[in-house]
Amino acid sequence: MPTQTARQNVIAAHILKDPFARKLGARFEAIRPGYSRITLTVEEDMANFQGATHGGLIFALADMAFAAAGNSHGQTAVALNCNITYLQPSRPGDQLMAEAREIQAAGRTAVYVITVREVASDTLLACKQATVYRKKEWFVEPATESSAQRR
Repeated sequence: MPTQTARQNVIAAHILKDPFARKLGARFEAIRPGYSRITLTVEEDMANFQGATHGGLIFALADMAFAAAGNSHGQTAVALNCNITYLQPSRPGDQLMAEAREIQAAGRTAVYVITVREVASDTLLACKQATVYRKKEWFVEPATESSAQRR
């Protein structure tokens, strides 16, 4: 059986294959069980008609962080629910960072809080709460049989 570090590296490599994140230029900076951090620089064509960062881009960045954290255990997880609150605007040229944290896991579901910040000013732009459902499938086998049985 591989070490926990080797297992986490395989999980991260799987998550890093995300073609949408690549298309947007998002960079995964941290992936560990129940946590992820991702950054993205807002380009001119990512703005809305008012010149601010498009809310869909902010949601997408938060969602990529959520997906990475939700799948960070090696078990296939899909979104059940997402709710986002936009707090402040950003503009093209800003570097955004989304962090997702698992705050509760019970049975097949887990709840995450995701924050999106503008890096230079550390301004909180959006806060998202989301829930995953963990399917029976594992894309990286569990570390121990007992951990698989808990889910």
